[in-house]
Amino acid sequence: MKDTDQDIIVRIAAGDKHGYGVLLERYRGKVMTLAMRMLGRREDAEEAAQDAFIRAFRSLHQFEQRAQFSTWLYRITYNVCATQLSRRRGYTQSIDDDDSPEIADPSGSSDGQLESLELRAALGRAIDKLRPEYASVITLFYMHEQSHEEICSITGLPIGTIKNRLHRARTELRQQLERNDTHASLLHT
Repeated sequence: MKDTDQDIIVRIAAGDKHGYGVLLERYRGKVMTLAMRMLGRREDAEEAAQDAFIRAFRSLHQFEQRAQFSTWLYRITYNVCATQLSRRRGYTQSIDDDDSPEIADPSGSSDGQLESLELRAALGRAIDKLRPEYASVITLFYMHEQSHEEICSITGLPIGTIKNRLHRARTELRQQLERNDTHASLLHT
């Protein structure tokens, strides 16, 4: 049976240093994906992810568990990235296809798997072109499966703003995919 985040945090509080590594492995990919979506540059994202984990682990004793650990960690990551964005003027986004969202192929066929990989790559490229505030909410909502309320908690934004950004992000993604004639129907909601 897999330990919950809560179990691991209790063990860390009791002195188990190994628990930090477990949490790091559990959330490394998701924190990096959020940082990449917001910052666009791998080096900046790696730095932000490392900073977010350091801040989280240093403040773990202050985590009150009113929210899920993941929500708390994503908020720290979001704030670190927002600070980096505010420090720089222009930015360019680029991302490896490996960081693109996972899209399951229900058919399991080879053709379906190839199509799924192509869609994943196209979707990743389309998300890369979004403004950071849209890319971050779409990543949190779809890839990290955070609710509107959890995204509000992470970003500090009102729910109306979150819903608006999700709507605009979906619209822009649909337009980009339609321009490329690529699976735009997936984003019709």
